[in-house]
Amino acid sequence: MSRTASPTAQDFVPFATAALDFHRALNIPGGPLVTSRAELDALHAHLAALYGLLDAHAARTGQLVASEGDQLRAARTRIWQVADHVHAAYHAAPRPESGELPEPETCQTGLPEGAPELTICQRHQRTAQLIRRCTTPADLHAPFTGLVRR
Repeated sequence: MSRTASPTAQDFVPFATAALDFHRALNIPGGPLVTSRAELDALHAHLAALYGLLDAHAARTGQLVASEGDQLRAARTRIWQVADHVHAAYHAAPRPESGELPEPETCQTGLPEGAPELTICQRHQRTAQLIRRCTTPADLHAPFTGLVRR
């Protein structure tokens, strides 16, 4: 069994990285001073997708090279923590129409403000279910993400 992907497989990760760099270069210097809820939602979607990619790599790699799998699982946990903070930042950002702040507890209802505004909450809850299957609450709140073999 080979440890690497076939040489004909298309690697889209560099394109995603370039798109984020391009977005930052174009939008941040002249853009608004406060991050919009729409951008936080898009960043959260990106982080959730990255979580899924790291989860898949950790599962496959960990079976072949335990220490590499440990590192990928630790990275996966950190990405979830980042996504959790971005989700919290979304709830701390004012609503564009009224400037009001939504209550974080209303996120549990799925779409407290109606679609599509809080699809971030549905995505966050789906990803939370995945992370809870493979991580303990203590792991999620620890400053160190777990055993790393050397």
